[in-house]
Amino acid sequence: MASGPLNGVKVVEFAGIGPGPFCCMMLSDMGADVVRIDRGGGVRGGTPKGGPTYDLTARGRRSVALDLKQPADIETALALIEKADVLVEGFRPGVMERLGLGPDIALQRNPRLVYGRMTGWGQTGPLSQAAGHDINYIALTGALHAMGRKGTPPAPPLNLVGDFGGGALYLAFGICAALVERATSGKGQVVDAAITDGTASLMAMMYGLRAAGIWTDTRDDNLLDGGAHFYDVYETSDGKFVSVGSIEPQFYALLLDKTGLKDDPAFSFSMNKPEWPALSEKLASVFRTKTRDEWCALMEGSDVCFAPVLSMAEAPTHPHNAARRSFEEVGGVVQPATAPRFSRTPGAIQGPARPPGADTVAVLADWGVAPIPT
Repeated sequence: MASGPLNGVKVVEFAGIGPGPFCCMMLSDMGADVVRIDRGGGVRGGTPKGGPTYDLTARGRRSVALDLKQPADIETALALIEKADVLVEGFRPGVMERLGLGPDIALQRNPRLVYGRMTGWGQTGPLSQAAGHDINYIALTGALHAMGRKGTPPAPPLNLVGDFGGGALYLAFGICAALVERATSGKGQVVDAAITDGTASLMAMMYGLRAAGIWTDTRDDNLLDGGAHFYDVYETSDGKFVSVGSIEPQFYALLLDKTGLKDDPAFSFSMNKPEWPALSEKLASVFRTKTRDEWCALMEGSDVCFAPVLSMAEAPTHPHNAARRSFEEVGGVVQPATAPRFSRTPGAIQGPARPPGADTVAVLADWGVAPIPT
């Protein structure tokens, strides 16, 4: 039996890659009954080598195989939509309409439906029909330009900022907001979640700082981009790395105390920006005198605002992550646990990803939909 604050919410997901599946993973983790419509007889797009067990963003939902080129299968999809609270699709604008599954038809069949649309550029605009990926979307918003070291090209931040931050999280937020509004109005609506919109929103603080004249367009020159010596990553004597974020005066004073620099007059005023590069070099020299573990023994758990830079192999076994059970093993695969946490209705991973079409018969029976004609 599923648990979580979205228990009882039914979601139809049209198979895709990237932010759509990640959004539906979160909805499932929070207890929703998510049914993924995969291509009939096909292999799910984005499934990694080794099979669905390793497709972590597809975890926790059942799969129905439909051939959306066949009228009978389209009708089955519409029958599922009639029973659903939420629909999630990530095709280019117009594709769902051409299939006969667009929001006009879907909302006519189910006026309470929250119709979630995940795209990179949005449903409208000059680029809406162009192909793209995370790196392109964050490039257009100013986010990518701000990341990286001075004198080097912008550094792609995995696909966390666009696909998952500006895309999946905003789609999930929009869906939940629409469900809350529906409780009052009784009506569904379309949620147009564009990665460019979401990423621009994530940059709100930086745009405010830039307007105030305290953030520049030069990389590695600002408070939170590695420009400040007290907010950066440093290499240790064993070739590993540690992070410090000692912004506030009391935290900065503790950093200087634990690095033996408290009596160095050059460090007396942390916000002396012209001196940041020289101070970074001095701090780098100090951090290279000890191993990462030695710095952990000295600083971890203190108010320095410190943490070791862990690899994905190391992170699950760190004592803090282990104590909070931030990672768990499902189907023999260690993976991030559900987040966030709830005091009364905790979420849970509803199992590993299923092979495409593995649950067609069971889902149609459970949702009260007629079997697909053969």
